[in-house]
Amino acid sequence: MGMTNEVAHDVWSEIAVRIKAEDVELAGSIANMVVPYGIYIEDYSSLEEETLAIAHVDLIEESLLKKDRESAIIHIYVNPEENPVEAVAFLRERLSACNIENEIDLKDCKTEDWQNNWKQYFHPMEIGEKLLIRPVWENDYDAKGRRVLNIEPGLAFGTGAHPTTKLCLETLESYIDENSTVLDIGCGSGILSIASLLLGAKSATGVDIDSLAVKTAVENAEKNGFGADRITIYQGDLSDKVSGKFSVVVANIVADIIIRFNTQVAQFIEDGGVYITGGIIESRENDVLKSFEENGFEIVERRENNGWLVFVLKKT
Repeated sequence: MGMTNEVAHDVWSEIAVRIKAEDVELAGSIANMVVPYGIYIEDYSSLEEETLAIAHVDLIEESLLKKDRESAIIHIYVNPEENPVEAVAFLRERLSACNIENEIDLKDCKTEDWQNNWKQYFHPMEIGEKLLIRPVWENDYDAKGRRVLNIEPGLAFGTGAHPTTKLCLETLESYIDENSTVLDIGCGSGILSIASLLLGAKSATGVDIDSLAVKTAVENAEKNGFGADRITIYQGDLSDKVSGKFSVVVANIVADIIIRFNTQVAQFIEDGGVYITGGIIESRENDVLKSFEENGFEIVERRENNGWLVFVLKKT
C-alpha cells in the first residue's frame, strides 16, 4: 500500500542550547521553564561508564566515541502558537544569570531574521486595567484610554506575552502609585521598569547581567519618553550595583536566583515597601516559600498563571 507524505502545517521551532556537561542539570531545569512539555538532552559525558555498566566498552559505536564529551546539547521544541524568539531571549538571560556559558541556535532562523520573527507573534495586547503593550512596528491599534507601553524586544526577554511577565505587570498595577520608587532585578527588555513609570512611579532602577538586555532596556525607556532623570539601568549581578531603598522591589527571574536574592533584598526595601517575585514555576514553590520564611518575609499575595507564580511579600 502506498504511503502519502502530508506536509505538516504546524511547524515547531527547535532551539538547540550547547552548554558545558557539568551545567546540564541546572540548564535543563531552566529549559523546562520554557517548555513544560518536554526537552531532549544530548549528553555524552558519562558514555564510557554507562556503557561499561551495561556491556563491553568496545561496543560503543565509532560515531559516538567522536562526540563532544565536554559539552551537552539541550533540544527544546516550541509549538507553533508560541514565539521561539521570546524563548531564546528567556534562555539567554536565565542561563547567563546562573553563570552558565551557552551557545543558542534557533534552527531555520538566522540571527538577523530574529527581529522579524518577533513580528508574527507579537501584537498589541491589553494588560490589567491600565496598560496596552504595543510593539513599535504596530501602528494600527486602539489604546481605549490605556497607557501605551511601546516596546522593541530586540533579543531581550520581556514582551508581556509570557505568563510570568504578564503576572508581574498585573501585580505592579495594584502596588504602584505616584510616590513609588521601583527596583527591577533582571530587568530584561525593561518592560517592568517602564510599566511602573507609566503607572505613575516617581523613578525606576533596572539591573540585568546581560549587556544586550541593558542596551535594549535603555532604548525602550527612550521610546517611551523616559530619560536618565526617571530611569537608570545598570549591568550587574543582582544587587551588586544597587544602593538606597525602594518602595517596590520586583524580581522576575528564576527560583534559584530568587532564593539567592532573598538573602540580600531586605536592605533595599523601605519600611512598608513590597517585594514582588516572579519567574517561579509551581514545582519550585516549596523551596521558594522556605527561603522567604528563612529571610524574614511574609506573603501578602500569591498569584498564578499557567503554572507560573508571583508572590507579593513584606518584611516581617
